[in-house]
Amino acid sequence: MAIPQQVARGHLVLTPRQPLVAGGEAEDFEASVKRLLGQGYRLLIADLNAVTAIDSAGIRALVRAHTSAGRVGGSFRIARPTAHTLELLRVARLDNVLSVYDSIHEAKQQAFKWREIATISLGIAACLLIAGIGIEWRVPPGGVAVATGAGSLTAPDAAASGALWATPWGYPFSELVQLLSAGVIAVFVTHVQKLHQKDRPMNRSMEQAQVLLAVAGALIMIIIGSSLARAFGIAGAAGIIRFRTPVEDPKDVTVLFLLMGLGMACGIGALPIAALGALFLAAAIVVLDKLVAVKPRVMLVEMTASGREFPLAHVVSVFAQYGVTWEPLEFTQGDEAEMTYRTTLPAHVSIDEVTEALVGGGKHGLGAVSWEPPKKS
Repeated sequence: MAIPQQVARGHLVLTPRQPLVAGGEAEDFEASVKRLLGQGYRLLIADLNAVTAIDSAGIRALVRAHTSAGRVGGSFRIARPTAHTLELLRVARLDNVLSVYDSIHEAKQQAFKWREIATISLGIAACLLIAGIGIEWRVPPGGVAVATGAGSLTAPDAAASGALWATPWGYPFSELVQLLSAGVIAVFVTHVQKLHQKDRPMNRSMEQAQVLLAVAGALIMIIIGSSLARAFGIAGAAGIIRFRTPVEDPKDVTVLFLLMGLGMACGIGALPIAALGALFLAAAIVVLDKLVAVKPRVMLVEMTASGREFPLAHVVSVFAQYGVTWEPLEFTQGDEAEMTYRTTLPAHVSIDEVTEALVGGGKHGLGAVSWEPPKKS
């Protein structure tokens, strides 16, 4: 069963049209939720307004969807359940366990994100701490860690002692600090990017790749040190590796490149530069997300009427109200009339608002509306 989906402001709204009962439909819904969570979506809303029947298998699918989302740090919410569905949830005493809302708009509302604010504040504090460590604990061009505090060795003093120069001060803990700094910086930048990338959520592989790439950059610079032979050896080894996984978004490629640079800065001991660079990069991600104009969205919308008559006049009036340009693509008429449009929505228009205006509680003859981006040819 293909479940219509629509993305709006970071939420993925699922609109099942068939009864969630045993025999395939409920199981397909549960599998769809797990697949979407695996793809990186974390905020899921199930619009059950079109679900006319539900049994124990359907209730079990909803509970498992709620559990699966919570297990990965996401949320699964139910919007607009029918009276029959709501009664079953109350009988099973699940109406207080599952998150149930009367409208999609209410389901999208979230409490103030103290946890996210605390995480970002902790990341900023960690970057400032790394900068402070870098100022107190410097690494000269040769790659040898030198502490500048009282009672520590400076580079000339260390050079005067062959044994101490062979085993640098702080070795190998200075290198460990550099690697940890690269990892903390990458985690902080990745978290900020994840919060401000609502149209296409980051999957776990990309998050981990960004952190590991920064650590790899630091490790490479630590290994190279001031040895030209090591630099050529690592360059030759890197040339053997082939990365065949494409990165679709140019911004992701740019962030990967910048994180690699921040990791290399940590590797040469330039911790203040790396920490301040991470703060600047995080701020740039936030500012660009606010300032850069969002282009109008091109979406395919499929509408199913409650009967054989399609409410064309109502649909056209709603499109005109929200400034949506449209082009009819396909019309089929059976027991239920279905129409598919190619639409262009202004950047400020919410898909959820247009959907609620189109459906209008079923008063205008539309049973279901689903949106999806056009497939790339």
